[in-house]
Order: sequence, then structure tokens, then C-alpha cells
Amino acid sequence: MKLTSFYGLPKKVVFCKKTLISNQRPNSAVEFLHTKKTKKKTLNIDKNGISDSWKYSRRKLKINFEEREKKLLKLLDKHRGKYGKYDCIVPGSGGKDSCFATHILKEKYGMSPLTVTWPPILYTSYGKKNFQNWLKFCSTENITAKRNADLMIYLTRESIVNLLHPFQTFILGQKNFAPKMAQKYKIPLVFFGENEAEHGNPIADNNTSLRDKSYYLFKNIKKLYLGGKKVSQILDETSFKMKDIESFLPLNAEKYNDKIECHYLGYYLNWIPQEAYYYSVENCGFRPRPFRTQGTYSKYNSIDDKIDDLHYYTSFIKFGIGRATYDVSQEIRNNHISTDEGKKLIKKYDGEFPNIYFKEIMDYLNIKPNFFHKLCDKFRSPHLWKKIKGKYYLRHTVNEDGTDD
Repeated sequence: MKLTSFYGLPKKVVFCKKTLISNQRPNSAVEFLHTKKTKKKTLNIDKNGISDSWKYSRRKLKINFEEREKKLLKLLDKHRGKYGKYDCIVPGSGGKDSCFATHILKEKYGMSPLTVTWPPILYTSYGKKNFQNWLKFCSTENITAKRNADLMIYLTRESIVNLLHPFQTFILGQKNFAPKMAQKYKIPLVFFGENEAEHGNPIADNNTSLRDKSYYLFKNIKKLYLGGKKVSQILDETSFKMKDIESFLPLNAEKYNDKIECHYLGYYLNWIPQEAYYYSVENCGFRPRPFRTQGTYSKYNSIDDKIDDLHYYTSFIKFGIGRATYDVSQEIRNNHISTDEGKKLIKKYDGEFPNIYFKEIMDYLNIKPNFFHKLCDKFRSPHLWKKIKGKYYLRHTVNEDGTDD
């Protein structure tokens, strides 16, 4: 029997023999704008069972980061002190990566970073404290986006109902905010943190111009989907104005400044998440979550937004890939755990339901919990899930204990 595959995902589930992640993982840059009918580009795994993310991690071991740092120094010399009080922009919300990037640019390389923040939908108390420590320990001023709170709630709810993707619109605003501030304040150098190529994204290595990232610029804005709806439809159906929606949209093509450069600091420096964490604890007052993150075994990744945990759970529902798998894959690539350890962690934690903030999130978004659970079942792709006695089980797992393994 042929099983239907949702979202244009590969019908045959293949796991990377090294990193344990499957070919169902969508490339992040593509996923931002998807609808249920969009053909997805997914992680490539070759005929030998090896993923692009593993191949990149092996190439990374051979990178001469001393030479890369020389390139960074040349880039920084080009911009240092040229634009007044600040000479580069670092986006973030006080997590380990933005702490690391801001502090090292300032203290080691003598730059003056302006930090900009697209704030979490629902701050955690410890995430808010890390945000405050980030600014305090890095002695930097910050510009935080002031968006329409009602629109953020509306778009987040629509993203869940139509796409089962709590962060679809949030990610757009987050990615677009820094280039907009670069344009507004005439500081044309933006540093993001970890290089997306680490995760096997084929279009990312280092970004030198906004034109290299198509999702910053749309010629026909009416075709852009937010929360699974066209912008024109949102304007027709609600009382929101275009000025509210523009907060989430890319730079206007007519106002586009080709001189803005967006770079991954992780292209120039040997970026290792665990090392960024230790550095941020020591230098920026960063503190991990006071308890284990549900769905995984770690305490310090993506902890500032209460909706983060729900986002990873919906990824597990749609793609069969939970938060533990993402963490395991990253730690295997960085040679911190073995594949055998990774398999045990995935079996123990992947797909754990994030109940700690669940009721608060549902109340905030005005979604009934039972309705959310029904949505999850609606978005389960038949080629990934099998229903047995009223419960859903994965057909294939990396531990080979799925219903069809």
C-alpha cells in the first residue's frame, strides 16, 4: 500500500548513519514561507547514508580558521569606527549565541556592536534575566522591536491552525529586523551567529549581501504568506493595517540598500555551541534553564521563549524529528557524543510533550487544548505515522523500533 506524504517530504525515510537525523528535515531557509502545499527542500542524505550536515562537519575540521580570522579582521577594519557610535549590528535576545558574538566582537576585536532584538512571544523569566545580563555585561545599547501585540497573537495562532508551525511568522520578523535596523541607522554590517551550513543547508555558508538571501526581498508582496494566509487576505479579513504587517516583512524592494552585508560569525570563527555556552556563562552572566528542557536532555538551547518547546514538538509531529534529535545531531557533529549515546537519548526524550507552559500558551493564543491535539493528528503525515488502538506511533525510527521497521 502506497502511503501519502505530506509537505512534499520524501516518501522513503532515511536516517544519516552518522548524525542520526533523517531526510525529512526541511531546510530552515525554505521552511519560513511554506504552506501545506509547498514542495519542501529537505536534508540531503546520499546513497551511502551520509548527510550533508555530517559532510560539512568533516570539512570544517580541515578549515584553517587562522586564515578565516584574517578575513574577519579585514572585514572589521573596513567598517570599524566608520558609522559613529556603532559600527556593526548583532541581533539576538540574550541567548548564548548573541552573548558570545556581542562580547567577542567588542572585547577581542574592538568593535562597537549595537544589539537589536525581535523579542520572544512569551518570555521565560530566566530568558528575560539572560537578556538583561547580556546588555549589562556587554555594555551595549539595544533596540527592541515594538510590534502590534494583537497581530503577533493572531499570526501565531494562524500559523498553528494552518501550518502547525508556531514560529512561522515569528521567524520572518526575527530575520528581517536586523537588516531593517542596519538600513535605518546606516550601519551596514550585520553579524548573525552560527553558520546555517552546519545543519546541511545548501544555500548557506557566508552571506555578504542581502541579495544572497532571497527571503529578505520579495518583488510581489501579495504572494507572501503569513500564518498560511496571503497578506492581502489578512488585510481583507481583519482590522490590521499594512503598517502593522510591515514589521514582519522584508526590506521594501524600492528602498533596498545593496550595501548592507549580513555575515555569519560562525563562518570566520570555529563556532561550537557548547563553547559558546561556556563563554557566555563566564563573560555575560548567561544562565541555563533551571530544569531540563522537555523533549530533550539539554538546558541551555533556545530557552527564552515559552513557545520554543511547543515549536519543537510540532516539528516532531510533522517530520518525525524531535528536539532531542536536533541536539544529538549537533553534538555528534562536534564529536561530543557517540552515535550509540545519541540513539539512547533520542529514544528517551524525542517527542516528549511540553506540558509545563502548554496551558499558558493555549490561553494566550485563545486555542482550546483539545483542538490543538486534534490539529496535531491532522498534520501527521501517513508515511511517518501509524495509528494503533487510538494511538499514533512512528513507522520508522533511528533505533529501528518503529511499527514498520
